[in-house]
Amino acid sequence: MSTDAWLLLGSALWETVYMVALSGAMSFLFGIPLGVLLYSTREGNILQSPLTNQLLGAVVNAARSVPFIILMVAIIPLTRLLTGTSIGTTAAIVPLTLASIPFVARIAEGALNEVPGGLVEAAESMGATPLQIISRVLLPEALPGLIHGITLTLVTLVSYSAMAGAIGGGGLGDLGIRYGYHRFDGVIMAATVIVLIILVQLIQMAGDHLHRKFDHS
Repeated sequence: MSTDAWLLLGSALWETVYMVALSGAMSFLFGIPLGVLLYSTREGNILQSPLTNQLLGAVVNAARSVPFIILMVAIIPLTRLLTGTSIGTTAAIVPLTLASIPFVARIAEGALNEVPGGLVEAAESMGATPLQIISRVLLPEALPGLIHGITLTLVTLVSYSAMAGAIGGGGLGDLGIRYGYHRFDGVIMAATVIVLIILVQLIQMAGDHLHRKFDHS
């Protein structure tokens, strides 16, 4: 490949990492607390509220059922309101985040479901408040599962970011479409695919390492 092609590839990789990192951080910031609420408000749990749980569950399920490409188009007015534009890497972060929050919430709920109920009961018997139970018992015990879920989310975001590139989101997907597909450049297309594979492998390896480090079962 030429020097210009390498520069394009490097720039596209940076844009993809930027999109995935920021949208991942935002989805964890909002998705994990939402998952905690889904878990805690179930009947018999520390903040039981069946109605709240059903409403939250319905919203999460509805959000998860919308295909990402449709979500991107449907929220263009919101994206433009928040970022001032509907195209580019910064704009793509909005749909990437909204698509990931319900995904992270269900992952967090599943990880919390794996925490033995006896630990919660022991904490309650010692007078721990719901917030203390969540912060000192549930989240630390669910950490390996959360790490696994975070890894899965980041890998999914890589594929979503590539899809975002198809409609002007930038990154490796945009490079592959504009230069690899429209200009019939097989070398650029192959390089884009290889870089995406390497990126996913690196994320998975890092996630597996952290999972082993914190999993004491």
